[in-house]
This record gives sequence, structure tokens and C-alpha cells, in this order.
Amino acid sequence: MASAEPDAGAGAVPVSGRPLAGRRALVTGGASGIGLAVAHALAARGAHVVVADRDRDGCQAAADAIGGSAWTVDLLDPAAVADDRLAEVLADVDILVNNAGIQRVSPIEEFDPQDFRRILRLMVEVPFLLVRAALPGMYARGFGRIVNVSSVHGLRASPYKSAYVTAKHGLEGLSKVTALEGGGRGVTSNCVNPGYVRTPLVEKQLADQARIHGIPEAEVLDRIMLTESAIKRLIEPAEVASLVAWLASDEAAMVTGASYTMDGGWSAR
Repeated sequence: MASAEPDAGAGAVPVSGRPLAGRRALVTGGASGIGLAVAHALAARGAHVVVADRDRDGCQAAADAIGGSAWTVDLLDPAAVADDRLAEVLADVDILVNNAGIQRVSPIEEFDPQDFRRILRLMVEVPFLLVRAALPGMYARGFGRIVNVSSVHGLRASPYKSAYVTAKHGLEGLSKVTALEGGGRGVTSNCVNPGYVRTPLVEKQLADQARIHGIPEAEVLDRIMLTESAIKRLIEPAEVASLVAWLASDEAAMVTGASYTMDGGWSAR
């Protein structure tokens, strides 16, 4: 999967208006939602983007739309994340965006342990494996940007989301350790922490939240999802993507080990 841009190298001067020219990025869960918006934002800034997603058609369509590459992959398949496979895919990745995620809303006593394990595997273990595979190349080039799409739930808890909250807290820890290890070698690692974003993942929660709380589905946004936010609306994927793109840039070279909230004031409480 050769880059569509020339290799920028650690000290290259980017093309004007294309600050990520020559960089190669990989975005997991890139066929929809936040991941798709991030793929577009990075490509617009000049990066060659590898879109990774298990949705074959969506993955290819996203890659075609931005002139990138498609990696159709089920990250929960052990063979897909074997050392040799990841070493091949991530050897020349300069920007890694760990975005893929799933959700399950249920009281702890009813939570399927298998679902708990799947969520932690996809949202903590898989990012670890991807970071582990990407770091040698980043270190060799003296440049790397790791952006972990966390959540306000990486900093705060909500009932009925034990696996998701646990996973996002774990991702926060992984990101900070990566920042400490990579800081002296040109690699930064940060989290972005949005509240509820207008994505299919959030839309699928409406029925579950209505059932658990015993309220009409039409009332879930105002009474459950946005109750803690000072700004009463969903976040748009493009808003999250703009923050990810900045963290991937040279301008954010001194930003590492941070967690950037974009939650309408939720975590200010």
C-alpha cells in the first residue's frame, strides 16, 4: 500500500495548505461516524489515509472518496491482529487514530460477560496492539502522532455502560503511557473526549436507554444524553475530526499525554 504522497520525513516542510502532505495515516472504524469524518479531515490536509473497517463496501467507498487505501478488517479476529500482519500494515504509518468502538447498554447484573470482553478487546487490547506495531517505524522516522478517540466516559461514568466506561478509562491510561515512552522520540499520544456525537453508535442507544429508564424514546436525548451538557445539542463528527487533525499536525508537537474534552461542558460539573 504505497503512499500517494512523497515521504515527508521528520523535518520536511509541508506543502502550503496541506500540513500533513507526505504523512500516512490509519483510521480504525473509518467507514462511518467519527472515523469517516477524521479520514476526510486528514486527507484534506494532505495525508494518505488508510481506512480500516469491517464494512467492506463502506470501507472501500470511504477510501475511494478521499483517494486513500482500504483495509477491510475485523479487528476482533485474532488472525487480523497477528504480529506479522500488523507489522506489515503499520510499518509506514505516521498517524494512528484508534477510533473503532462498540457499545452495549445494560445493568451490570444483566451484562453478558462475553459482550464485556469483546468491548474491552476492541477498545483497549486492539489499540495496544496497533500502537505496539506502529511505534518502531515512528521511532525510526522520529515522528508519530497517536490519537485515541476516547469519550467523556473516559473521564466520567454513567450507569448501564460498565464495559464502555471501563474500556475508555483503560484507553486513557494506555495513551498516557505511550506519551511518556514516545515523547523523547518524536511521538505524541493524546485522547479526544467527546460527549454524545451524531453517529450510528449513539442513535442505536436511544431504544436501549428508553427501555432501561422507562421513558419514551423521543425523550432520551433531552432527559438522559444531554442532561449534563451546558450546550444542548449533539456534537457533529466534523467537529471531533478537526481536533484530531490538529493533534496530528506539527503545530501540536508539544501536546502529549493530554485528554481534550469536547463535551458541551459536561465534564465541567
